[in-house]
Amino acid sequence: MARHLRTSLLPLALLYTALVVYATLYPFSGWRDPGVEPWRFLLKPWPRWWSWFDVVSNLIGYMPLGALLAGALLRLGAGRLLAVLLAASAGALLSFGLESTQNFLPGRVPSGLDWVLNASGALVGALVAAALQALGWVGRWQSFRDRWFLPGSAGAMALLLAWPVGLLFPAPLPLGLGQVLARAQDALAAAVAGTALADWIEPAAVRALEPLAPGLEMVTTALGLLAPCLLAFSVSPVGWRRVALVAGALALGVAATTLSTTLNFGPQNALAWMTQASRTGLAVGALAALVLAVAPPRAAAAIGLALLALMVVLVNRAPLDPYSALSLQAWEQGRFIRFHGLAQWVGWLWPFAALAWLLARSASRDEPDGVPRAA
Repeated sequence: MARHLRTSLLPLALLYTALVVYATLYPFSGWRDPGVEPWRFLLKPWPRWWSWFDVVSNLIGYMPLGALLAGALLRLGAGRLLAVLLAASAGALLSFGLESTQNFLPGRVPSGLDWVLNASGALVGALVAAALQALGWVGRWQSFRDRWFLPGSAGAMALLLAWPVGLLFPAPLPLGLGQVLARAQDALAAAVAGTALADWIEPAAVRALEPLAPGLEMVTTALGLLAPCLLAFSVSPVGWRRVALVAGALALGVAATTLSTTLNFGPQNALAWMTQASRTGLAVGALAALVLAVAPPRAAAAIGLALLALMVVLVNRAPLDPYSALSLQAWEQGRFIRFHGLAQWVGWLWPFAALAWLLARSASRDEPDGVPRAA
């Protein structure tokens, strides 16, 4: 039974639930009293006007949630029918709670159709997870994970899967996540405005930052690629599989950054981010990752801790992207409003969550020796 308790699906399910809540209730402002029962939307006719984008996004948005919850329950030893029922019920209850809460937000209209689509998506996802388990794919996944990753890797795997999501939010530099200092300073300045502390804290907007030199841009991009690689090395045995992990990180980083540029500036500018500095940074980062691939897991965690901290320092020295304000209007006012806040917060907080995880990993006394397991 102890073996069943080792599953990355549970933290992934909890993380995805948090992201669904944030995406559904973003921007969390302008709360009001609607003057009606929150569940009244169930009694209203379904909207006459709808789009296929809304239908598909509401259906597909809850499918991963149902699949992750059902998969986690199956890994914890629940039967297939019970896992499907519990996962589908949890998805339906979550959607009901969020639709009811939308009554209190201006600009958000709860809908019985949305609730049905969300609940159906959770059910479909749960059924897919149960079918995969019945076909033996869950066992194959566990076998793959046992060969590629060490015990206790659930948190790192969740962070690795969240990394490309954070890259979808416009970053000041390619792969440069964690630019929160200026925003935190502005928030703090607004909070103490009119008090004695106001003279000591000035908004970041009045402090002009010089653009980073091309050499520092290259270093920051290289560190941005090294961060997920070393995070993966901290939970993977030394061997040829680490080369594949580096290639996967490079491919994901390029794909996510290209997609982000496409969404913000149009397909014609999809590769505008690929400057000489960024290309050199990607090459240097990949080469450095291959050199560090021989490091034992605990050493990889310690090195990753230092390099990730350096990346955060450099990213927060870079000025805010002057084009971000224009591009973000399309996210905040258009169809991407649900994904804007999600990607934004992941991009801001991912480095700090990774730093905390790497710190705990490097300080752990029961670190596996990193010897590859038999294939």
